[in-house]
Amino acid sequence: MRFNDAIFGVILIVFAIAVSAYTTTFPSLYGQDYGPDLFPLIIAGGLALCGVVLIIRGVAQRKTMPIVQMDDWASDRHTVINVVLLIGAIIFYILCSNWLGFVLTSLIILTVLLVRFGSGLMASLIIATITTLLIHAVLAKLLLVPLPWGVLQPVAW
Repeated sequence: MRFNDAIFGVILIVFAIAVSAYTTTFPSLYGQDYGPDLFPLIIAGGLALCGVVLIIRGVAQRKTMPIVQMDDWASDRHTVINVVLLIGAIIFYILCSNWLGFVLTSLIILTVLLVRFGSGLMASLIIATITTLLIHAVLAKLLLVPLPWGVLQPVAW
């Protein structure tokens, strides 16, 4: 599936406006003309400029390309289910990671995805367990990222 560049240009401009509006809530520094809002405003300006370029490009392409162009994968049921499953996995993590904890949530997601993508159940469980523990060790112990423990809080290591 391919979208015309003008669509993403509009999205970038809306995001740049939202960032600019949010920077008005930042505190100002006494005696200085600039403060913590300077760099987000510069980035928002760059995003808006890129959005304008994309809109111009999209308008120029509108005769040769429709607004939305469906590719072959969008008509393949198996591939669409995989895409929906990946998006669902992200939503599941967002909704359940605080309650279940990183370890259990990651283990469930990786096992389901590995089984869906062709691994056997036992191999998927082993790979998901090793991967989850490795990711947890790197993020929580090495990089000191505070991952949620959820229901495993009593046995947190």
